[in-house]
Amino acid sequence: MAALVLLLAGSFSGQTSAGPAQPRSFAAPEEAMKALVEAGKAKDRAALADLFGPQYDKLLSGDEVQDNKELEQFSAAVDESVKLDKTAEDRMIVSIGKDNWPFPIPIVKKTSQWRFDTDAGMQEILNRRIGENELSAIATCRAYVLAQWEYFTEGDHDNDGVAEFAQKFISSVGNREGLYWETGENERPSPMGAMVAAARAEGYSAGQRKAAANPAEHKRSPYHGYYFRILKRQGPHAPGGKYDYVINGNMIAGYALIAYPDKWGSSGIMTFIVNQQGRVYQKNLGPNTLKLAAGITEYDPDVTWKVVKE
Repeated sequence: MAALVLLLAGSFSGQTSAGPAQPRSFAAPEEAMKALVEAGKAKDRAALADLFGPQYDKLLSGDEVQDNKELEQFSAAVDESVKLDKTAEDRMIVSIGKDNWPFPIPIVKKTSQWRFDTDAGMQEILNRRIGENELSAIATCRAYVLAQWEYFTEGDHDNDGVAEFAQKFISSVGNREGLYWETGENERPSPMGAMVAAARAEGYSAGQRKAAANPAEHKRSPYHGYYFRILKRQGPHAPGGKYDYVINGNMIAGYALIAYPDKWGSSGIMTFIVNQQGRVYQKNLGPNTLKLAAGITEYDPDVTWKVVKE
């Protein structure tokens, strides 16, 4: 049930509006649970904001595909089972699915009324989401390293007579200058073909994948809460010192990648970098992550970057 950690919060992540001053109150906890199930299954954003109050927008992940997938999982789980478990006289937990997964936001009694205590469950929700997204970003960094090596060793994909690394994620139509291109049924998949197929199965479109890989050129659309950008040079703190990977228009001297969260503190915290050596580094760029990450144009892991443990 870990995939449900976004709960119902992000089913309309592209929309943002403040919730009511206080979460909606109910005469009985059973009524609150019923309202939760109905709002979730109906994907009713207004009703969800009404249930969770002013903290609602802070629960949004910003990744529409991820949010909708987890909402569908929530709906399937409540179809299996949904019940209330008492943890105190004034506190109830909604348990969901055949495994009785505990919904992180408890229902609490205030005076004579019951409501969802969003503050109490928020940090757990964010911690689980951030953990999952960061693991996904690290895995994507490592997959990128393998994909670039495959691109380099498996032939001259752009027919220019030079063995090189790809400077793009997605190839232009009819070409193979990126790590991914469409292939026929009996053709060998492109280096990132398996990853793109998996993303497509999750519900990410080609446009969304391209936007995650090129956020400055497209409407923002993260992949598992993160954006990815190819770096074409390295700085003085990288092994070998400062130099460009691109020589005479071909990226032959190396390659690197940066991955950074769309919503710092909500979709992720750490920013990651990796180069052809395959060692992933991480750093917390803080609340201004989007601005700071945009200014990172080279792979340069100084002492402020820490190696991600295997």
